Amino acid sequence: MTTAQSTITCSCSTLGLDPAEPVAAEGTIEEIVRFHGHMCPGLAIGIRAAEVALREIGPHSADEEVVAVVETNMCAVDAIQYLTGCTFGKGNLVHVDHGKNAYTFIRRSDGRAIRIAARPEAMSWDPERKELLGRVKAGDATDEERARFKELQLTRSQEILDAAEDDLHAVEELEGMQIPAPAEIRASVVCAECGEATMETRIRELRGRKLCPSCFEAAIAT
Repeated sequence: MTTAQSTITCSCSTLGLDPAEPVAAEGTIEEIVRFHGHMCPGLAIGIRAAEVALREIGPHSADEEVVAVVETNMCAVDAIQYLTGCTFGKGNLVHVDHGKNAYTFIRRSDGRAIRIAARPEAMSWDPERKELLGRVKAGDATDEERARFKELQLTRSQEILDAAEDDLHAVEELEGMQIPAPAEIRASVVCAECGEATMETRIRELRGRKLCPSCFEAAIAT
């Protein structure tokens, strides 16, 4: 971690795994950055969204009692996974590809659900940072421009971490939210074409042969 990254702090009240017992915010952020790989405004937005979820829906999900439905696959989702315990592997992190910085959290015990949507201004880009992003992505940025871009990213990240909650997110209570089914352990079936074990619910039959999805698609395309 660079020196610049280690100076990121947070004024949030709850960034620990147990929202009733706050931990040292700076240390927690360093752990989130280590998990994600870098600090950026998107990760900061995810930290602040997770803060709301921990307070309103409940503590770190040890199993599947809390479900997160995320409408993006950007950096914020890593912070949400780390802090809320909702993960893809447990089946309680569901990705719905709407391309929005919006996250719904559902408590299975009573069905309470909230949707947290980042306000447009929270994710806005100032002209200098936007221009530098283009140069960095194109591979045209000088070392000085890359350093300046990183500096601006960290500055904006800190602004997000320090911002008032209402300035970052709109939080909506959802009624009658359909709760995703818990993850199930399923048997595997060997694909008749490639020989790889495939979850039984994904197997497709074609002319009496049990095929995995990719082999099925290849077979009907020929």
